[in-house]
Parts: sequence; C-alpha cells; structure tokens
Amino acid sequence: MAAARTNSSKTAAIVYNPIKVNLKVLRAAVKASESEAGWAPTIWFETTVEDPGGGVTAKALEAKVDVVMAAGGDGTVRAVAEALRGTGVPIGLLPSGTGNLLARNMSLSLDDLPGSARTAFLGRNRGVDMGVVEAERADGSRESFAFLVMAGLGLDAQMVANTNPALKARVGWLAYVDAIVRSLRDHNSLRVRYSVDGSPPRSASVNTVLVGNCGTLPGNILLLPEATIDDGIFDIVAFRPRGFVGWAQIWVKIVWENGVLRRSSVGRKIISMSREVRALRYLKGSEFVLRLERPEEFELDGDAFGEAIALNAHVDHLSLVVKVPQDQLS
Repeated sequence: MAAARTNSSKTAAIVYNPIKVNLKVLRAAVKASESEAGWAPTIWFETTVEDPGGGVTAKALEAKVDVVMAAGGDGTVRAVAEALRGTGVPIGLLPSGTGNLLARNMSLSLDDLPGSARTAFLGRNRGVDMGVVEAERADGSRESFAFLVMAGLGLDAQMVANTNPALKARVGWLAYVDAIVRSLRDHNSLRVRYSVDGSPPRSASVNTVLVGNCGTLPGNILLLPEATIDDGIFDIVAFRPRGFVGWAQIWVKIVWENGVLRRSSVGRKIISMSREVRALRYLKGSEFVLRLERPEEFELDGDAFGEAIALNAHVDHLSLVVKVPQDQLS
C-alpha cells in the first residue's frame, strides 16, 4: 500500500478571477492558511474571458494538486466545479462577486476570506450533486454543461441575458431589477412539452422553468424550499402567472410563505393548511426533459448560455467534493 502523503507534499491550486478579487488580500489569506497547514506553495491560475476557469483547472489537475480553490463569482465556481466533476479532487470556495450561490446554499461564510481559505486547506470533504444539461441548439447540434445551483429558461434566462454587466459590477444583484423590467417587455409565454423521470410527455404554457439542485437565492429568497444538494433529486418549479393576480400569488408564495412562515413551526403549520396556487407548479425528479416550440435563452447558475430548442437535465449524484469546516454538520 502506498504511504499517505504528508502535509509538506500536498499542494493546492487557486483559480481566481482578477476582476472579482483583491489579489493582495487573497494572496495573504491563502499564504497564512497554507503555512498553518504545512502545505507546499500554492499554484496560482488566473481566469480570462476566453477561459473562465475550466481550462486552467485542467492544468491544475495535471499538476496532481490536492484541492482547487475557486475565487471569483458564480461563473468561476461553476467552471472550476465542472472541470473537477467526477475527479474526486475537492473544490475550496473563496466567495467573491455578487451571488455566491453555492456557498449560500451550503451555509458557508461569505465574508470571512481567512476562514474560507483555512477551510480549503484544513476542512473536511463533503460530496454534493451536480446537474448536467444537454442543450440541443436550433441547428440540431448538442452541447453538455454542468451546473451547481439552478438551470432556468423563460423570464429567468431573459433576465440574465438582459443584465448590464457594467451595472452588475457596480450594484451587484440589484442590476437584475433593471433586467427584469426590460425582460417583461418581451412576450414571455412559452409552450413546452416536458417529461420527468421518463413519464409520458405533458404540454404546458409557462413563463419560467427552473431546475434546482438547491434552492436559496441572494436576499435569502427560498425559491425551492425542499431542495437538498446531495439527495440525487432535482426540485423543479414552473411559473404560470395570469396577469397581476398570478404574479402576486407567486410573490406571496416565495417571499412570504417560503421566506417568512416556513422559518417557524407555527408558520409551517399555516402553510400546510393553505392551498397550492395555480401560478406555481412544483415537480421532483432525477431527470427532466423539456422541448420548446421555438429556441429560447437558458441560463446556468446565473450565466447565459445562448438559445436551445430542447434541454435534457439529469442529476450526477455526489459527483463533486466540496471543502467544508470540520465542525459543520451535513
């Protein structure tokens, strides 16, 4: 049996987005934890527009590193995780940017860089699911992508596509308010055919469809309250509002019921006695197939991926390893 690697022979890599991080502060935090753990010097990789993280993560894997840290926004984390999927090499999260969706959903610190770096070196491993989407383009070509939190199309994806990058850089998630206003000007009704876990296809008219691996958004909005990141199941929601009343029902359900009532035992009892609203349809399954009448924008973890005429999403169960604090409960 091969001898276990000593700390001094272990090496970390860090993939960072230079636009999202304060490099001087980041280097200091990583260096301090690297020294505390007794690891070899960390290998540094910078993302570019052409390579948002996947290519340099592949180079890190070639160097046989023991952990790859991702420092940047949700796009950086998704790209690094996609490259690490199925390898067994853990990802360490150093939250930056505006969303930090995976870190939020795993209850990891968002504003403690030294602590996050320490977890990347000295934390324990936790397996989580990833979603995999095969997108069929209008010309019949197919591409496969992985995601961590949510895949969406309809108003959700139009909102992402319409977001002003400069405005997002200045005001973060508030930039989506501007994008929502511009997206609502468009015709948002989608006619789709869908199937869950091989069930007979069904047709529906929807505004937005979201396939979730986990369910919390910035602002502590609990969109998918039953979603769990390691259960091998997607939680799926379709928005089907009819005018102002429909949107009001969605607001009450997501912001009031999920965001407020669900956080107390009394509130949960009230929810159990309430009727489901027609404006929302919830589904669960490990595979979700959807075909559209016309090509539509779709998004993964808050980034636009162009238009697709069909999407096939499945759960890749426990395919990613994430570093979490030693004392964190699963």
